[in-house]
Amino acid sequence: MAETTEVAAEHAGEDGHEHRSRWPLVAALGAASLYLGVGLAFVGLTLVPTIVPLVLGSVGALGLVVGLAGWANEAFVADYFADHTGPGSEVYTGGMVLFLISDVATFAAGFVYYAFVRVGAWPPANLPHLLGSLVAVNTALLLASSVTLHYGHEALEHGNRRRFLGLLGATLLLGVVFLGGQVLEYYEFVVGEGFTLSSGVFASAFFGLTGLHGLHVSLGVVLLGIAFARALRGHYEPGRDAAIQTTALYWHFVDLVWVFLVVVLYVGAAL
Repeated sequence: MAETTEVAAEHAGEDGHEHRSRWPLVAALGAASLYLGVGLAFVGLTLVPTIVPLVLGSVGALGLVVGLAGWANEAFVADYFADHTGPGSEVYTGGMVLFLISDVATFAAGFVYYAFVRVGAWPPANLPHLLGSLVAVNTALLLASSVTLHYGHEALEHGNRRRFLGLLGATLLLGVVFLGGQVLEYYEFVVGEGFTLSSGVFASAFFGLTGLHGLHVSLGVVLLGIAFARALRGHYEPGRDAAIQTTALYWHFVDLVWVFLVVVLYVGAAL
């Protein structure tokens, strides 16, 4: 009880108020600058100099990465005592839920753009064969990773550390292999079929949505890597797993988005 009080005091300012992080704001401003730069690159080059979207996009990407890294470090790396049940863990879990709700809007914008593409002339020129064994394997890998993470977290809650470590490591490996599969898919499209970002409006929708998802998977792999490194050091135990809870929420969200993306983009393009 005394230890919990001391930890709470560390998170409070001298005036007794709870600590407020600046990193989510940094990440949000970075994301806004990145999206604005990308948007200008697509539709505004006739209105603004080329250097403007380049600078906005670069600064935004840097701000987003720094903000997310600082946020993750502050919440889950620098202070292990944040991993406990009760009000502390609810703050982090609730924060992740709010982040994912806002992320839905980001993906929704891409799907709305794809919907406008579909109401035009179809099929578009240079449409490659999207449905193949590679996307099927990638989907199976990502779905399997959700299963391993779920049962790994369950093993931790039951005190089975060896099983938890094995399944968490398997989840990390599956995520890395998925990213390798997406890189291979891009290589086959670009080099093998000449299907690139400049191949038309469908290409911009395809690479925009799959690239955005790949960015999210990459961030998820980083989070899983941090969690696995900490798990190897014995940082998690039943009742002290806020980082695993939030990482699992994020990873399951990324997997769900991929399933929706496959149905709408890959299968939908073939219909």
